[in-house]
Amino acid sequence: MRIDFRARQGGRRVDLVLGLLLVAGVLTGLGANTIGVNWPLDLIQLHAAGALAILLLAPWKYVVIRRGLRNPRQRRPTKALSLALLFFVLVTIGSGLLHSTGRVEYVGPLTLMQIHVGAAVGAVLAVAAHFVGHWVRPRRTDVDRRALLRLAVLGAGAAVATAAWDGLAATSRRYTGSVPTADLEVTSWINDGIQRVDAGKWSLRVGETEFDLDRILALPHERFTAILDCTSGWYSSQEWEGVRLSALLALAGVDPGRSVEVRSVTGYARWFGGDTLDDVWLATAVGGRYLSPGHGFPVRIVAPGRRGFWWVKWVTSIQPSSRPPWAQSVFPLS
Repeated sequence: MRIDFRARQGGRRVDLVLGLLLVAGVLTGLGANTIGVNWPLDLIQLHAAGALAILLLAPWKYVVIRRGLRNPRQRRPTKALSLALLFFVLVTIGSGLLHSTGRVEYVGPLTLMQIHVGAAVGAVLAVAAHFVGHWVRPRRTDVDRRALLRLAVLGAGAAVATAAWDGLAATSRRYTGSVPTADLEVTSWINDGIQRVDAGKWSLRVGETEFDLDRILALPHERFTAILDCTSGWYSSQEWEGVRLSALLALAGVDPGRSVEVRSVTGYARWFGGDTLDDVWLATAVGGRYLSPGHGFPVRIVAPGRRGFWWVKWVTSIQPSSRPPWAQSVFPLS
């Protein structure tokens, strides 16, 4: 079971495994963070296990990197790329593990999730550049019995390390990786700043029907509990008050058909399937109080079971659409 760190074959296999772990980390991270579905296969646990597996491989990779840095025939750009990859990977894993403790949210002006995602993008770009310059060809011998046994040992070690981390250091997290907060935080999608909407001038257009705020507030409201799970890495369970979109559309005489487009005063929009509108609300209050500007005053979408970027704030238009929900990007691009 011993691996000769000095052997090129050992270094090549380490690179292959690290490449596969990084790809798996990207896919599980994207799946857990954007789709937010509680699948039987816990993506965030796989995400964490992949990160810890990379740390377990760190001593092997350290020897490979050290050998490359000492090689006088190795070009400086290649050495710099190796160091950049090491930096991005360590920052990605370190920020993710620190976030999982629930004790730190910001590092300077940036959240840990912003650092985590930014470093992960840098790591992926560095890996791509690394493999372009040093293409590692898989070989049949890479999947021999001894190699598979080593992978099994690595997987078992990652599983034990993940369980130990969850038991000793990490806080309770949702299947998306988000940590709990008692109160809602004020966040906006990408470059949407907080909108200060004049209630007297605001109106909501549903089909051909116009609603002012007084008319919306006069509608029969429901109280319900829903969890806002933000891609910033936190979640909070709150009591909301609002009107189901299905009831609002029926009142306006609108047949949603395949989907409806919900649009914000900022131009941000999401499309909801017509058959899902019983479980989507137009909310006017949270925690017994009217929404604040930071939380979407005068009205916002509450969509239980969907990530925070579905919860459109400062809604000004709800319109039937021929565009099916699957035709929009899973992760909003604007």
